[in-house]
Amino acid sequence: MLMEYVVIRSGGKQYKVKEGDTIEVDKIISEKDKEIVIDDVLLWVSGEKVKIGKPKLPNVKVKAKVLEQKKGEKIKVGKFKSKVRYRRVVGFRPLLTKVKIEEIKTKKD
Repeated sequence: MLMEYVVIRSGGKQYKVKEGDTIEVDKIISEKDKEIVIDDVLLWVSGEKVKIGKPKLPNVKVKAKVLEQKKGEKIKVGKFKSKVRYRRVVGFRPLLTKVKIEEIKTKKD
């Protein structure tokens, strides 16, 4: 069985994905049900073949579909200074985009 996957970079983070995966990434400015192309591919593996980007691969692109735009779980951030009775807690909810990986395209060298 041929296992093909790629490592992409989105929003400063790296994700290992294959066709059919659904991931949540930092907000991408796009509308729901639109097709997007991610061309920041760092690694491509297909069976025994491996290509490593320096820093990215120019001939590999990932086609994805935006499923929804949403807010993530609340993250609490606390500040504390000892001996001066200073304590602050703030919360924030990151904006996320849920993306389904449709296709991994490769051009022959």
